[in-house]
Amino acid sequence: MSERDDLLEALGKQRYFLRYTVQGLTDDQARLRPTASELCLGGLIKHVAATEQRWMEFVLEGPAAMAVPDVNDPDADWSQWSNLFRLLEDETLDGVLAGYEKVAARTDELIRTLPDLDADQPLPQAPWFPPGARWSARRVILHLIGETSQHAGHADILRESIDGQKSMG
Repeated sequence: MSERDDLLEALGKQRYFLRYTVQGLTDDQARLRPTASELCLGGLIKHVAATEQRWMEFVLEGPAAMAVPDVNDPDADWSQWSNLFRLLEDETLDGVLAGYEKVAARTDELIRTLPDLDADQPLPQAPWFPPGARWSARRVILHLIGETSQHAGHADILRESIDGQKSMG
């Protein structure tokens, strides 16, 4: 197997666990916040899809693809950002999963066809990135694997809190 195959397999496995966690849920269940967290399962799927899409745009376009409201601006509108963590009343779990599937297919195609996994971009200025840091396409893909894995774990806790179902064990 090639490095790209390994990356695709690792990312695919974590996506599977995340999607598996929401199988059989109603839209109302996917909106529940059964823990102290603000997270809901539908919102987690939306967040992971949006994050994956933005990081792949970063690989292609650079830091402008990562723009978010200014954390230091008291008048910044965070509503769009906040809605990425919720399954809104006019959204369905099936619709969010279909959107995630499209994002995943595009990411997979980019991983297969990027000319150089070592090509890098400067990270946007943000308190959570070191000044002047750059990430290669490979580093972004590894970050997506970690991000998806972390949120699959969050999803498993939420699902178990809703109806006792576990992804593993």
